[in-house]
Amino acid sequence: MPEVYINRVATAVPPYDVHDAFRRFAQEKLDRADSRRARIFERMTSRSGIEHRFSCLAPSNRPEGDQFDAHGFYARGKFPDTATRMAQYERHAPELAQSAVDRLQLGADRHSITHLIVTSCTGFSAPGIDLDIIQRCGLPTTVERTLVGFMGCYAAINALKLAYHIVRSEASARVLVVNVELCTLHLQDTIDLEQILSFMLFADGCAASLVSAEPAGILLGSFRAVLVPETSDLITWNIRDAGFDMVLSGQVPAVIHDSLRRSGDVILAGAAAASIDLWAIHPGGRTVLDAVERAFVLAPAALAASREVLRRYGNMSSATVMFVIERLMRTRLRGRNGCAMSFGPGLIAETMLFRTAA
Repeated sequence: MPEVYINRVATAVPPYDVHDAFRRFAQEKLDRADSRRARIFERMTSRSGIEHRFSCLAPSNRPEGDQFDAHGFYARGKFPDTATRMAQYERHAPELAQSAVDRLQLGADRHSITHLIVTSCTGFSAPGIDLDIIQRCGLPTTVERTLVGFMGCYAAINALKLAYHIVRSEASARVLVVNVELCTLHLQDTIDLEQILSFMLFADGCAASLVSAEPAGILLGSFRAVLVPETSDLITWNIRDAGFDMVLSGQVPAVIHDSLRRSGDVILAGAAAASIDLWAIHPGGRTVLDAVERAFVLAPAALAASREVLRRYGNMSSATVMFVIERLMRTRLRGRNGCAMSFGPGLIAETMLFRTAA
C-alpha cells in the first residue's frame, strides 16, 4: 500500500479582527447585570492567551453600545434566530473556503483532484458548501465528495484519517481537505459566565490541505481515538432556535490531563514523549494546552506553535489544528517525528502520529 502525505496546507481568516470588540461588548453586558461576574470575566479574558480573533462580521465603531457589529446582527435584546445565522453562513463560508483553497496554489493540479472532504460544525445547507467549493475553485465535476459534519474541533483529524484510507486504497487519489468554520455566528444572548467565557475563545477560520501519495510534506502515521467515559455533558453543541448552543465545561482541561496520562502509551504507540519532536496540539484554550504539557511532561517550547496560533487566531474549531500543522510545516524540518491531537464532544481526543518527509 502507498504511503500517504499531507503535501501542503494553506489557511485563511476573514478580514475583521473582533477579539477586543467582542470582549468590550460582553464586558458591558456583564457590567449591567452583575459586577462580580464582570470582574471575573475581565480577569479570565486577560489570562486567555488570545490577542486576536477574526470574524465575517464587521464590528461597529462602538461595540460597547447597543449593537456589536456594523449591521446590527447582534443587537442587545434582539439576537438573530437560526435561519438568520445560517443565511450568513451560506454567504460567507464559501468565500472563506475559496480563499484558503486559492492559497494552496493548486494551478493545473486542481484538475487532478479526485476527492473533496469538507469539515464544518457551524452551518449547514443543501446544495452544500462542497458543491460551492467545486464551482468556485474550478474542481472537476467528477470529484467524490464527503462532508464531515458537526464533529466539532477534532473533525480535521477525522478528515485526515479518511483521506489516508482513500489514498491507501487508491494510490492515484489526490484529496482536497477543507476545514471551514464560522464560530462567531453563534454568540448567545446570555449572562451565564461560563458560556460567555467559552464564546470568547472562538473565531472564524479555514484551512485547506492536499493529501496524496506524493512523498512531500508530512507522512501520515497511526491514528488513535481516546474516548473518556461519562464525560458526554462536558462539551455539547446543539442546534437551537437562536443558533447553535455550546456548553464547554471548566472541567475539560483536568479531564484531558487525566485521560492523556492514562492513554499516553496508546496515543504514542509505545514511544516515549521525548521521541516526539513536533507537537501539533489543538489550542482549545490556554488551560487545555497547559493540561497537555503537564500530561506528557513537555518543555514549555514544545507547544509554542499551538500557543502562537491561539494568540493570533483563537479557537477556530476544526480548522485550528491545521493552522498549527501549517505553522510546523513552515519550519521545513526534515525527518522529525510528530503528534497531532484535537479534542471535542464525547469527550474524545482524536490523535495522529506523523513524520516530516526526509
